Amino acid sequence: MATYKQIQDFVKSRYGFTPKTCWIAHTKEICGLRVNVAPNRYSANKREVPCPPGKIQAIKNAFRYFGMI
Repeated sequence: MATYKQIQDFVKSRYGFTPKTCWIAHTKEICGLRVNVAPNRYSANKREVPCPPGKIQAIKNAFRYFGMI
């Protein structure tokens, strides 16, 4: 399992943007991967900052690269 930093570095080098950690967590949920609840999360039921639809595919590609999906 890759770290969030590794995923951020991969996406930055391939797609030119650095995904926020909350975007990575949201995309992990979409893919059915386990996500720990951050201690600073405001609501356990609702995402305050969901991943923009145009960024999801790049993050999923990083998951594939690291063998997560």
